[in-house]
Amino acid sequence: MDYPTFFILMSFLLACIHAFSTLFSRRNSRLPPGPYAFPIIGNLLKLGGKPHQSLATLSKCYGPLMSLKLGSLTTIVVSSPHIAKVFFHTHDRLFSSRAIPEAARVVDHHKFSIVWLPAGDQWRRLRRITKEYLFSMQCIDATELLRKEKVRELLEHVDRCCKNGRPVNVGEVAFTTILNIFSNVVFSTDFAGYDSVSSQVFKDNVRALMEVGGKPNVVDYFPILQPLDPQGLTRWVYACGKKLLTIFDEIIDQRTERMSNLSLHDDVLSSKNDVLESLLRLNLKDESEFSRNDMRHFFLDLFMAGTDTISSTLEWAMAELIRNPEKMETARLELVKFTQNRTKNIHEEDISQLPYLQATIKETFRLHPPAPFLIPHQAIQNVDIQGFIVPKNAQILCNVWAMGRDPDIWPNPEVFMPERFLDVEIDFKGQDFELIPFGTGRRICPGLNFAHRMLHIVLGSLIQNYDWRLERNKRPYDLDMGEKFGLTLQRNVPLMAIPIKL
Repeated sequence: MDYPTFFILMSFLLACIHAFSTLFSRRNSRLPPGPYAFPIIGNLLKLGGKPHQSLATLSKCYGPLMSLKLGSLTTIVVSSPHIAKVFFHTHDRLFSSRAIPEAARVVDHHKFSIVWLPAGDQWRRLRRITKEYLFSMQCIDATELLRKEKVRELLEHVDRCCKNGRPVNVGEVAFTTILNIFSNVVFSTDFAGYDSVSSQVFKDNVRALMEVGGKPNVVDYFPILQPLDPQGLTRWVYACGKKLLTIFDEIIDQRTERMSNLSLHDDVLSSKNDVLESLLRLNLKDESEFSRNDMRHFFLDLFMAGTDTISSTLEWAMAELIRNPEKMETARLELVKFTQNRTKNIHEEDISQLPYLQATIKETFRLHPPAPFLIPHQAIQNVDIQGFIVPKNAQILCNVWAMGRDPDIWPNPEVFMPERFLDVEIDFKGQDFELIPFGTGRRICPGLNFAHRMLHIVLGSLIQNYDWRLERNKRPYDLDMGEKFGLTLQRNVPLMAIPIKL
């Protein structure tokens, strides 16, 4: 018998032994209810191609607190606001760790990433630096003119498409806009062009990482198979991650060389005053406070999570408004009425005075949360929840997609109806557990306030200045609303729409 065959057989045997032992332990535990787990594979066959939908269906049978065995991994699924509050408010600290997938371990990302680090000293330090240099209200206010300029460039591109009768790939142009805002805030340069393919490598690698990161990976369920990488996902993530880190390394090296060549006088006149320069100065002052690896992986988190989540939400919002023309008209009339004695386009300070636009974003989050399971949490010890035991190291999935479509919470949950948010005090900033697309508690997304501004200002600008119709005179109600599962919930078919100048 050759070595590879022997290794595969031994791996399979050990996986069988481990699976039987975990199955026996479940029968003698106080785990929450859940479906029968088959030997070895557990409940893996229950996931399907769209796990958020499959687990929503299962929770109707087993309840909003449900347990699954995914191979050797014990998984707890939370599917109601009440249970979510118990987990992430009452017991926030005990569920503040992360269940780290194999994809996040590639290029050692989990050792430096604010997303995957446990909520300890290193995580708190990075979180403080992230807020201080990027997401504090002072920093966000200071970059308002930049965001306004990038939205203007977006509208100029849409104008060109309008004049040529050319359809707009809504998700793609939204991605380009958000990407250029981040790249200018961080590096003082555009990373992408609307009519250029030169930036496609960066975009493709970001999107590939988000897609692969959400794919069920057999290695996560049977860690002993990690050396084999049977689906090839580790190799794929490594290739994409290395390309992005190489881009960041080149930019950091160029800026470091530039800074070292400047005299004190030139330094004052030529300082970029962007995030990269601030972080490099912090690094030079105290490398233990913020290392180069901290910096590289911080940029990887920022460009992966920030661009894809905001752009996918904008694409879903536009799709719902095109599919519901009367809602589009209501939102537009609010904008037109508000701006009649002002300059044409809305400003960020106007958002609080546009309740229907805000309701539209909330309704989009309800139906199409960017991360349907949030980022998986992990129990740091055994925790008693409503008489059940959530065991140490169990993975916690909060199915916010299911919560958004629960008829016990939302009347007519499948209907896009922004009006449902006009007379209720529900927001998406982590306090109202019916709507937590950015998470809640200590692991809430630090970029929430930035996303809030961008979503409203971009969506408002697109519907205030243009009407939109589908290609080939397709009827709005025939628009394909299928989902493609990943770390972010993308549309199955990109939204292509023709703008009509108003």
